[in-house]
Amino acid sequence: MSDNKIASRLYPTRIDIPAEARSQIVVLLNQTLAATLDLKTQVKQAHWNVKGTDFYQLHELFDEIATELEEYVDMVAERVTALGGYAVGTARAAASNSILPEYPFDILDGKDHVTALADRFAPYAKHLREAIAKTDDLGDLDTADLYTEVSRTIDKRLWFLEAHLQVAEIKGENGASTVKATKQPVGVK
Repeated sequence: MSDNKIASRLYPTRIDIPAEARSQIVVLLNQTLAATLDLKTQVKQAHWNVKGTDFYQLHELFDEIATELEEYVDMVAERVTALGGYAVGTARAAASNSILPEYPFDILDGKDHVTALADRFAPYAKHLREAIAKTDDLGDLDTADLYTEVSRTIDKRLWFLEAHLQVAEIKGENGASTVKATKQPVGVK
């Protein structure tokens, strides 16, 4: 049976959410599961390979983020099964079903890793917010709440990553501080 068929398949349960809604929610949760697993492994890729003057701080930050993501992997997979669905969470399933782009394997510099991760956290955060609305519309406030919890942390982590990239303070000719913004991320206005 293909990943897509198993991702929407339900087994009998006494939960009071209609099967049609549960099936849609389970598909969405399995998509989130794939993206969360993928994001966790991409963060670990950065953790293992980061180099530069901020090595230690970024190495520790990336490990902390990966640990948080591992907890969310479990929460999402367990919600799938609580709704009577099958959690599809192997590495192969995650790779084929993730909404995220592949991580660049040829970078070492800390700032490049921070940029690559921020470029993945942003679409993941958007996916979470869309999932909050969709699960709310389907009448599953518990899953919407789970998504809200994850979304809050992901937004905070995106902020942490972007704080490394957004501004650099430089001294002007008259000695006054001026702020020079770095270039905007793609798709941000």
